[in-house]
Amino acid sequence: MANGASIIIGLVFVVVASLLAYFFSPKGENQTVWRSSLILSFASCYIMWAITFLAQWHPLINPENAELRPEHAP
Repeated sequence: MANGASIIIGLVFVVVASLLAYFFSPKGENQTVWRSSLILSFASCYIMWAITFLAQWHPLINPENAELRPEHAP
């Protein structure tokens, strides 16, 4: 499933998980801490996954050095 839809599907999953974390976080004096921690964790994991996925999907092109010795030429 290495196509552009993976990014959208992942984003939808993270939004749904964040909404669930927002509405179903444990009640009490630490409710804001729970909400913030879960939502930031989901967002951070998604951003790291998306950067890694896109870096592998569209890799940078290695520059070619014209001054290489013949035994090291491609």
